[in-house]
Amino acid sequence: MAKTHITMKVNGEDVEGLIEPRTLLVHFIRENLQMTGTHIGCDTTHCGACTVDIDGMSVKSCTMFAVQAQGSEIRTVEGLANPDGTLSALQEGFRMMHGLQCGFCTPGMLMRAHRLLQENANPTEEEIRFGIAGNLCRCTGYQNIVKAIQYAAAKLNGVEFQEAAE
Repeated sequence: MAKTHITMKVNGEDVEGLIEPRTLLVHFIRENLQMTGTHIGCDTTHCGACTVDIDGMSVKSCTMFAVQAQGSEIRTVEGLANPDGTLSALQEGFRMMHGLQCGFCTPGMLMRAHRLLQENANPTEEEIRFGIAGNLCRCTGYQNIVKAIQYAAAKLNGVEFQEAAE
């Protein structure tokens, strides 16, 4: 099969590849770029483990061809940390609020939460739950994921996180 040359920016770096046109973006990221943080969970867009940020939108990379991302700016979970290598507010939130258990959904959940906070800097619990509805977690029950996103929002807004009374 003929191969296609593609170029894009991933986590701020220019990348390129020679791929078959049928190559899914998730496979290009994992196999060609060796960035294995983006997980493959279902190949049907149901689980969200493969979520990445493309040109300012959350995209499930398991159902997008890599050629469709030609010229795009992509952020993967590997690009979430602060420039100095410290944890981003979201990563810190997931750590501090115990927003993960097995960790399989976490990269996609982090990427969706990142975009959610870009779109709404101070979401309510209901807005967070709606915003992450396309990402499945089979372990946590979501409560601590929601708290982790609330923690990150508070930190990004320069206010102290106040956990709701139970």
